[in-house]
Amino acid sequence: MSKFWLIIGLGWAVAASGVEQGALLASKSVTQLERPQALPTARPEDVGMSSQRLRRIATAMQRHIDTGRIQGAVTAVARRGKVVHFETHGLMDVDNDRAMEADAIFRMASSTKPILGVATLMLVEEGLLRPRDPVSKYIPEFKAMQVAVLNEPLDQDISPVRVNRRDPPAHRLVPANREITIHDLLTHTSGLASGGLGNAISKRPRRDSSATLATEVPKYAQYVLDFQPGSRWSYSPGIGLNVVARIVEIVSGTAFNQFVHDRIFEPLGMRDTHFNVPDHKTSRRVVIRNRSNWSNRPLTTFFSASGGLSSTAEDYLRFEQMLVGGGQLFGRQLLSPRTVRTLGSNHIGDLYRSFSRNQNGMGYGYTVAVVIDPIIAGSRRSAGAFGWGGAFGTQSWTDPIEELAAVLMLQQPYRPAQYDFGNAVQQAIID
Repeated sequence: MSKFWLIIGLGWAVAASGVEQGALLASKSVTQLERPQALPTARPEDVGMSSQRLRRIATAMQRHIDTGRIQGAVTAVARRGKVVHFETHGLMDVDNDRAMEADAIFRMASSTKPILGVATLMLVEEGLLRPRDPVSKYIPEFKAMQVAVLNEPLDQDISPVRVNRRDPPAHRLVPANREITIHDLLTHTSGLASGGLGNAISKRPRRDSSATLATEVPKYAQYVLDFQPGSRWSYSPGIGLNVVARIVEIVSGTAFNQFVHDRIFEPLGMRDTHFNVPDHKTSRRVVIRNRSNWSNRPLTTFFSASGGLSSTAEDYLRFEQMLVGGGQLFGRQLLSPRTVRTLGSNHIGDLYRSFSRNQNGMGYGYTVAVVIDPIIAGSRRSAGAFGWGGAFGTQSWTDPIEELAAVLMLQQPYRPAQYDFGNAVQQAIID
């Protein structure tokens, strides 16, 4: 089941069913908002892609829907500044047999993280912070941290990669060789709450319903590090980048949710990207099969840069298009081209081995994985392509060599569907 060009032709997240457009903002009065500029479109052949081969995306998604592995998807591809593919597949609500809609709102989980990367580099460009700044410069609690190592042997400081949190091995604490930096956090090389021995023995601070980044982030300094800063890549899924988000707040003088709204979402026309989905948009949220209904989640005051956003395929395509465009979209320059290259460059040598710990041919930039050698990596993207994904299956990436942006919106993290989408996109490039 497919609806084609529903969003793109309008430049606004509106499905054919007449779902409320969200163009009204309730305050003391109701004011009509200016619609975002439409993303330009093109015939695939006009930008060096094959219409016939792009149809393989729908075939692949339907195959995975038929096997019950995914309930539905929205897929989008743009090349050379023009959208060439935008389709819906399957269902957004299985129990009510509701077809996926073009403006469906998805939980982004860790697909939130690249937004934080851009926000941070905006402040780097303005000279308000530097990647190599120690975190303690902004949050003093992080001044003197310790690292957990095995108790034996005493003449070696060994930090195991993974431990049983319920029954951690005998251990001792040693001082960190240096302070953790913003760079460490952006590249997941800090050792902070990244699944190792330090994480296992640390007492996790409890968070109440009124928590904010300001109230919670200083507590994270109580964690024991999993390894010496800069010595290893290990993913910090929920804490490391929230520390950076708090630094963004401190140096900008603006709450993180407001900063990304004003500096990223509004300039790009990302009108459906929210930490708290407004009431008039809740009917557009995907109802995730076999999971508790997230539409009943209470409003949050804790704006997590690690995984707090909900969004649409069009909004994330706008974000990726900005990166493909060297930091610019619709004449609005969010970052310089050189800074975009900084975001998507490998900053950690050969430390990145992905979650499997045996990945080759890849590196890691600031909040994004980077393809170094697509053959060795087994990647369906070009060398220099960069992007990230989320625990519910969302993926998006920028491929500078091919001038291409791609977005896959799922709510089941099914790797074969992700692979088949990437493969179809790559094979559709014909010049």
